[in-house]
Amino acid sequence: MPQAHNKASDWFDGLYKENKKNHENIPWARQAVNPLLQSYLDDEKVHQGKALVIGCGLSDDAMVLAEAGYEVTAIDVSQTALDLAQARFPDANITFKKQDIFEYAVRFDFVFEAFTIQSLPVEFREKMVKAVVNTIAKGGKLLLVAYKREEMFDGPPWPLTPKEVYLFKEEGLTELSQEIHTEESKISNTRFRVLYKK
Repeated sequence: MPQAHNKASDWFDGLYKENKKNHENIPWARQAVNPLLQSYLDDEKVHQGKALVIGCGLSDDAMVLAEAGYEVTAIDVSQTALDLAQARFPDANITFKKQDIFEYAVRFDFVFEAFTIQSLPVEFREKMVKAVVNTIAKGGKLLLVAYKREEMFDGPPWPLTPKEVYLFKEEGLTELSQEIHTEESKISNTRFRVLYKK
């Protein structure tokens, strides 16, 4: 498994290196905040404490969390992605860190995970869920955004099934809300937005 994981990490960094000047070929790089994160921030009144963005990429989501009032750490396995993010937001109050989620034991008050779990092969799914849950402080929250699997999809990415979303509850989280949103996509036209508390 470690060999397959390292191969996946190398693939991400290679993609960022190939598209340093033009980010259009990086499928998840909207260069805008994830709208399902933005709507959550708009609905909630209090934003404080330490926040983690997993698989931060170009870091628009990390930036909006910092602007909302969180002390943000943004992690990614790609140093190239982190370098690009720091160049885009040089004055941001964000700690950028090259970090493997499987080896990260720091805990946060708010964790945002969007599309990272499903970007790794399905064989990592349960291990990835456990690793994400391990980053949440007691009483902290996780906001999960993921494509919903509508049919068999030859990834990457590999969208999540309802059963796989349920894995977070099996790991001890309490589900506060679950919503299904629609947006046209080549991957899936439906997305989960699930809020959990530890």
